[in-house]
Amino acid sequence: MEWLGLHFFTDLPANGHLLLNCSHNPFLVLLAYLVACAAGFGTLDMAERVGHVEAPTARRHWRWLGAGCLAGGIWSTHFISMLAFQAPIAIHYELLTTFASLLIALVASLFAMKTLSHTTVRLHQYLLAAVWMGLGIALMHYVGMSAMRSQAQMYFDSWLLLGSIGIAIGASLAALLLSSYLRTGAGIFHQLLKYAASLMLGAGIISMHFTGMAALQLMVPTGADLSLRLDNNPIQLGLSVAVITLLVIGSSISAALADKKLQHKERDLRRVNALLSELDQARASLQQVAHYDALTSLLNRRGFNQIFAEKVAEKTVTHGMMAVIFLDIDHFKRINDSLGHDAGDQLLTVLASHIKSSVRSHADVVARFGGDEFCILISIHHRDEARHLAQRIMQKMKEPVELAGRRMVMTTSIGISLFPDDGQTCEELLKTADLALYQSKDAGRNSLNFFSSNLKARATLELQLEEELRNALRTGTQLVLFYQPIFDMKLGKVSRLEALVRWQHPQHGLLAPDRFIEIAENNGLIAELDHWVLRQACHDLSLLTDRGYTDLTLSVNCSALNLARDELADEIEDALRFSGLAANRLELEVTENALMGNISSTLALLRQIRSLGVSLAIDDFGTGYSSLAYLKRLPLNTLKIDRSFIQDIPKSTADLEIVQAIIGMAHTLHLHVVTEGVETQSQFELLHGLGCDFIQGYLLSPAVAVSDIIGVVQGIERRNPLHGMRAVASKESAHVKEPSPSRSGASSIVRPIR
Repeated sequence: MEWLGLHFFTDLPANGHLLLNCSHNPFLVLLAYLVACAAGFGTLDMAERVGHVEAPTARRHWRWLGAGCLAGGIWSTHFISMLAFQAPIAIHYELLTTFASLLIALVASLFAMKTLSHTTVRLHQYLLAAVWMGLGIALMHYVGMSAMRSQAQMYFDSWLLLGSIGIAIGASLAALLLSSYLRTGAGIFHQLLKYAASLMLGAGIISMHFTGMAALQLMVPTGADLSLRLDNNPIQLGLSVAVITLLVIGSSISAALADKKLQHKERDLRRVNALLSELDQARASLQQVAHYDALTSLLNRRGFNQIFAEKVAEKTVTHGMMAVIFLDIDHFKRINDSLGHDAGDQLLTVLASHIKSSVRSHADVVARFGGDEFCILISIHHRDEARHLAQRIMQKMKEPVELAGRRMVMTTSIGISLFPDDGQTCEELLKTADLALYQSKDAGRNSLNFFSSNLKARATLELQLEEELRNALRTGTQLVLFYQPIFDMKLGKVSRLEALVRWQHPQHGLLAPDRFIEIAENNGLIAELDHWVLRQACHDLSLLTDRGYTDLTLSVNCSALNLARDELADEIEDALRFSGLAANRLELEVTENALMGNISSTLALLRQIRSLGVSLAIDDFGTGYSSLAYLKRLPLNTLKIDRSFIQDIPKSTADLEIVQAIIGMAHTLHLHVVTEGVETQSQFELLHGLGCDFIQGYLLSPAVAVSDIIGVVQGIERRNPLHGMRAVASKESAHVKEPSPSRSGASSIVRPIR
């Protein structure tokens, strides 16, 4: 068979001479192998880029570049190897046919790169692609050999011809499999493996060529002149082709490396952008959490303060007006205590929507400050605008709310401050609005009040008193204890003292407890104050004990807030140990409302105190809302009747009957009765007749300093009120005459009643 001047599967002719002294230039053979290895490495690199590039256009470009590297490398290897062929005849090459072989190599290489561009390729697809690629390379090789022009005829050994085609197909399959395997991975081992694969692919390419050359048999016709040879320089031409090919492949590999680095940078940049996007989302989420209330979706205190500061700066520049409206839901704690916190949260959500719907959607700022407190910031031109908005909110709040199967109607207390009249900073405006809110609460709730200057003066004074009280507690120099004696009706003497704290203020003089106790309770100082009173009272009683008053007992008042502290029992025990007093000489007085505030926890604490041996008294009885069912469960020793029931007796029959009923009930519960506020002898006599156990009041003495208490006690014992009762009885009996004298003349005798 003859094709393009080549004889395949044809026997050698009988006439002619077979050239046997053909050889190859070893330098050009080595150079061809180097180009083949470079082509293999470039192909692997281009296949890797095709697998990593995401954009379709870029993948197409790299596919073409890879095909060019592979085709150029294979063709250059073939051409340099052809130049290395040395025969004793003149040989030259036809240019058109040579370039035709290059196009065939390019088509085969494109087919290979297209196969490698698929993400997943099955084995049979690799085999099919290898067959077509191998046939294309073999076709390129033999078309290139057909470009040889000489006197000789070219015949090919059939088996070596088939062997060269098999080598081409095997090398193609190896190249495809290695490229698919090596296009993923990184590191030194991966790079070394790529180098080794390149050497193997180069060996495959060069083996295919020289197997085909080994199949070549040159037949020279008889009589041909074998001495004539074409004068050319194959080494120079081979070097030129090799250098050009290597430059092209090297440039492609450099471009691939640069693109790889660029892609890594782009990937890193996308990763950084993704992280920045996540950070922005996280920042937005944190901003939401930091500046908005999770329950109502309103601004929280931090978010409100940020906007508030901006509004204040804006209004300062424009000389505008602004109102700060503080809202507090009336008796909201009852909802949490009775229906639970979930119901309270549900109610807050509804009330927040009521507030939000009452204001202007964009111009006004609504925030939840925590608990049941809300704050609204509005721009106004006149104070009546703030009043109308507050009234609208109060009316909206009164709409019934379905909650836990009940219809709830809530009310709110509101305080309003104005910028710039009531303050020019955020802190001042919030403080003044808060003061106005407290005024609304003090007025009975469900009302609104604007801030006024007298509130500021009062607040300033209370703030000053708070600071000074804190300093007085720290130094312990201005607080003093006064003691009021308590008279024992049965023993006829003073057996108890009630400790009453006073504040010897350097500017305001001696202040009674009602002037500073509430300040201490509102600012967290009451525990420290009660502790100081307890320790000082026990110390003073120990001094009186040393003076011979060993039977006196001491009553000390306890704040309602202190009953919520588990440390109270330990503090009482420490005070007794510090002073050396017996526990039965101390009595703790607690108001009726304080006892009933949280009966379960209060009961446990009182039992703990009672177990120490300390007596317990319920103070101001009759003014609170105690239940007799609870009263009998409390570990009490004494009941003190409030002075309000005493001041109008004996004129008020109703008060007299109430006192009589209280004394009877207390005795039934085995409680001692102390009556406060006794000021007249007639009150004393009535209480004595009703069976009252103890009395205290101005009839005996007001509260006095510890230095004066001994003289007061001695004075009371000298003018004992019981003696006055007996003196009156003696005068009345003096007017009663004995019966007429007997006839025996015995004189009449007046006997005083004792």
